[in-house]
Amino acid sequence: MDYYVMTLFPEMIDTCLSTSITGRAAKKGILGFHTVNIRDYATNKHGHVDDYPYGGGAGMVIQAEPIHLACEDIKKNIGNSPRVIYLTPQGRVFDQNMAKELAKEEELILLCGHYEGIDERIIEMDVTDCISIGDYVLTGGELAALVVIDAVSRMVPGVLSNSESGMNESFEDNLLEYPQYTRPVEYQGLRVPDILLSGHHANVTEWRRKQSLLRTAQYRPDLLEKVKLTKKDMDYLKDFLCN
Repeated sequence: MDYYVMTLFPEMIDTCLSTSITGRAAKKGILGFHTVNIRDYATNKHGHVDDYPYGGGAGMVIQAEPIHLACEDIKKNIGNSPRVIYLTPQGRVFDQNMAKELAKEEELILLCGHYEGIDERIIEMDVTDCISIGDYVLTGGELAALVVIDAVSRMVPGVLSNSESGMNESFEDNLLEYPQYTRPVEYQGLRVPDILLSGHHANVTEWRRKQSLLRTAQYRPDLLEKVKLTKKDMDYLKDFLCN
């Protein structure tokens, strides 16, 4: 899978994606990361890509032309027209299901805004998806792009070393992940639950399911509305809520 990131600060993208899981996947050729500096497509001698907004107001707006030229150049180089994602607080809120959906693509173009945003005509001409990573405002779209790339990349086959690592995590089946423990068995007076030491896989699976339900009910009860609950799940939650 190849990502093309249109940005004013390519070093932010390059530095983060060259490390950890994404960096290893890139070295193996599973992922490809390509940063495109919007300033390279400025058509004035000073390299400016922003201007004052029509109608007045604070801040600057990135002009349409350099973004459009950069986007067209990317499409020409790869030979097709992939989805173009604009990172903006006005977009659809990013979640695990969206990460799975985007992981099916062979290429993605991500557009990072800055200042007061981008000329609206780019959204009309080039953007296919507007995505938000939450209800808050960042100084630019680079951090949001990195969040999307990281979450999507985990869903790409071969990126994670353990094939099960991406399957039993928070938000799979709309549940938060169960508690995890490792050695030693006891630390500062706190023990690993005995059931995890029992070697009884069926009981461990049932315990983890209950813990996921419990955590979700405690911290994200809104997610339970999307969960397909069994009768056993409902009985367990009923006992928990009653207590």
